[in-house]
Amino acid sequence: MSAFPLTRLLDNASTIFLALLAAFAIAIPVLNLLVPAGSGLHVSTYLVALFGKYICYAMLALSIDLIWGYAGILSLGHGAFFALGGYAMGMYLMRQIGARGVYANPILPDFMVFLNWQELPLYWYGFNHFAYAALMIVLVPGLVAFVFGWFAFRSRVTGVYLSIITQAMTYALMLGFFRNNFGFGGNNGLTDFKDILGFNVQAEGTRNALLVVSCLALALSFLICRTIVTSKFGKVLVAIRDAEARTRFLGYRVEAYKLFVFTLSACMAGVAGALYVPQVGIINPGEFAPANSIEAVIWVAVGGRGTLTGAVLGAFVVNYAKTFFTSGWLAPYWLFVLGGLFVAVTLLLPRGIVGTFEWWHERRAEKKITALPASAPHAAE
Repeated sequence: MSAFPLTRLLDNASTIFLALLAAFAIAIPVLNLLVPAGSGLHVSTYLVALFGKYICYAMLALSIDLIWGYAGILSLGHGAFFALGGYAMGMYLMRQIGARGVYANPILPDFMVFLNWQELPLYWYGFNHFAYAALMIVLVPGLVAFVFGWFAFRSRVTGVYLSIITQAMTYALMLGFFRNNFGFGGNNGLTDFKDILGFNVQAEGTRNALLVVSCLALALSFLICRTIVTSKFGKVLVAIRDAEARTRFLGYRVEAYKLFVFTLSACMAGVAGALYVPQVGIINPGEFAPANSIEAVIWVAVGGRGTLTGAVLGAFVVNYAKTFFTSGWLAPYWLFVLGGLFVAVTLLLPRGIVGTFEWWHERRAEKKITALPASAPHAAE
C-alpha cells in the first residue's frame, strides 16, 4: 500500500528519463576529466558548458509545460522569470569579484565605477552571501509571478489576452533593465565573473560540478512536477485547462490553483536562470526579450505539451538544432528553420514528439484489447 504513491509517481517513462539523466550527469564529467584530450571519447570543456546550458533550458521548458500543458496557462513571458533568477545569481557573482575588477574597487562593480556611482545601491546589499542570493533566486521571480498572477487571475484574464500581458510584462522588464540608472549593468549586463563559492568558474572541475548540479535541479524539478500532475491537485489543473467555467461551478477556487502553479513555475524558471549564468558567463537584458519566451514555448510544443518528458526533449532537440544552424553559412536561415519546425509540428504532430508516441502506443494497446475476443474462440479450439 505504501509503495503505490511511489509507483504512480514514477511510471516507466519517468524512470527511464531519470536513469538517462543520472547516466548523463555521470558520463559527461568522466569523459571530460578522466579521458585524455586526444581520445575520440573525450568531451571538451566547451561541450560541458553547452550541455549545462541545455539542461537549464530544459528546466525552463519544464516550468512552462507545468502551467501550459496541465493548467492551460500559455505564458509568453516566462523568460522574464528565467532572467530574474539569472540576475540574482549574476549579482552574487559580481560581488565575489571584489578588488580583482578592472578598477580594483572592493565594493562597487566595474560598471558602477565607470558610471561614477558613489555607493552601492541598497538592493545590492546581501548579495555577497550565497545563502541570501539563493533566497533571492527563488523569492524574486516567485514574488513577481505572485503579484502578476494575483491581479490577472482574479480579473479572470485568460487565453490570448493573458499571453499578451505576460509578453508585455517581460518587454517592460527588458526596457527597465536596459537603463543604466537601474543599477544592473545596462545594455552590457553583468559579466567577467571570477568565483562561485570560492571556486574558479572557468575551471574544468567547476564547470563539471555546475553540470551535475543542473542535472540534480532538473531531476528535482521533474519529480515536483510529477508529484503535482499525478495528484488530485493535478487533476483539478487538467479540469481547469479543459473546462474552467465548469470547474469553478463545481466549487473549486480556480484562481487559487492557477496562482499557486504559476508562482511555482516562476520559481523553477528562476532556478534555471541562476544555474545558466555561471555556465554561460554573462547575463544581460537580452534574456528578457519576448522572442526568448516564445522560443521556449516552441520547445514545449515540439517535445509534447502536457508530457513533462516531452518538454525536456523539445528543449534539447531545438537547441541542438539552433547550435547546428547558427554555425557557419547556415546561420542566416535559423529563424526560417525554427518557424518551419513550429508550423510542421502544429500541422503534422499537434501532440508533439512524445505526445504522438504516447498516442500511438495507446491506440496500439486498444487494438490489441479489441482483437482479443475475436481470437479467443480460435484459441479454445
